[in-house]
Formats: sequence, structure tokens, C-alpha cells
Amino acid sequence: MANATSPVRIEGSRSSAPPDIATVRATARRLLAADAEAPAPDELASLTARLRRDITSLIPVVEALTRTLPETDVPRACALACIGEARMRLRLGDGGNATVRLSVAVRLARTANALADHHQALSHSTRRTS
Repeated sequence: MANATSPVRIEGSRSSAPPDIATVRATARRLLAADAEAPAPDELASLTARLRRDITSLIPVVEALTRTLPETDVPRACALACIGEARMRLRLGDGGNATVRLSVAVRLARTANALADHHQALSHSTRRTS
């Protein structure tokens, strides 16, 4: 379980398979949909763990995509800012009560969704410049 004092290891989790963006978005949507109901505690724990894995796998992929763009590129800067935010969010603890646990999960869902957005945008951007 990550908390505010434990380091987040990302570099060792690189995978050669591209992230499944549709699955990332479906997981995030479970918490972010306008009509979403709060999941049961065990489902919330499962969703939170899944979102942490999704974020951890997306960070190095999006970061690699940013390296293909010029340093002055605005989408590159936005993606790097999102990566910094994602790393900060991974350091959030799971929370001491149901309200905080749900709040953390929603924040992780927003972060996973944003990283998926950057992944798609930068994937299209790097195809056009290649």
C-alpha cells in the first residue's frame, strides 16, 4: 500500500505491450460517470489497485512519447505536467475512511483518464511527425 512517505517505483514496471486504453478508460468511467454509484468497499479497493497499476504502466509510455517531440512543444509540456501530477497521486494513501478512499479513487481515475488522453494525443502527434 502506498502512502505519502513511500517511494513510487515506476522504472521497473515497463512493459513491451502497449497499454489497453479502452480498459483504462472503462475502469476510470466506473468512478467518473455522472450516474456512477459508490462501489462496495471490496470493489473500490479493487478499482483503486487497478487504477494504480494503469497509471504506473502509462507513465513510462507517455514519457517515452514526449521524448520524440521538441522541448518547446506545448502538448509535450502538458503531458510532462500530467506525469508529475500522476506521480504525486500515486503517493496518496488509500485513506482512513470510506469517504477518503472514494475521493482517492476518483482522483486516480481522473489521472488515469488524463494519461490516456495524452497517450492518444501524443501517439497521433508522433505518427504525423515521423
